[in-house]
Amino acid sequence: MNSFEINKIITAILVTILVVFGIGKISDVIFDKDDKSIVAYKVEAPEGLASQASSETSVDITALLALGDVAHGEKVFKKCKACHSIKQGGGNKIGPKLWNVMFRPVGAVTDYKYSKALSSYGNEWSWEEMNGFLIKPSSWIKGNKMGFAGLKSEKDRASVILYLNENSEAPKQLP
Repeated sequence: MNSFEINKIITAILVTILVVFGIGKISDVIFDKDDKSIVAYKVEAPEGLASQASSETSVDITALLALGDVAHGEKVFKKCKACHSIKQGGGNKIGPKLWNVMFRPVGAVTDYKYSKALSSYGNEWSWEEMNGFLIKPSSWIKGNKMGFAGLKSEKDRASVILYLNENSEAPKQLP
């Protein structure tokens, strides 16, 4: 290989680099991008969608619970058993024991160290509260340390809630 061939290869590489960087600089000049605070286009939602979004968070709990059954809840709860015990007298695992969880205050198991978010939450595990938490725990109570992604299926959530209710000293009457 002679020096003329090497010069052609080096020139081709340099021209390619200059073209790539040059296109970026030229496009910055052509397409004015002075305002760096705008990262996307703003899309205005039509009126009425805001009220629909807020109504999605409120659920007809009676209709939801009608979708579930305890036997299905026991099957779905197998996902939870890695971190929670459900047996009466069962101990805490990675997560707190869930025997008698329905309608007890959030963060009430005295021998379990809860996150600050759960300790200070101040609500009890009602039907609605448990449903919202099971959809996506990290979104329902921000800052809690539960790493579970959530249950998207309404039937699965309803069934787990019914199963949790049944695993109690005194199961609550369904709404």
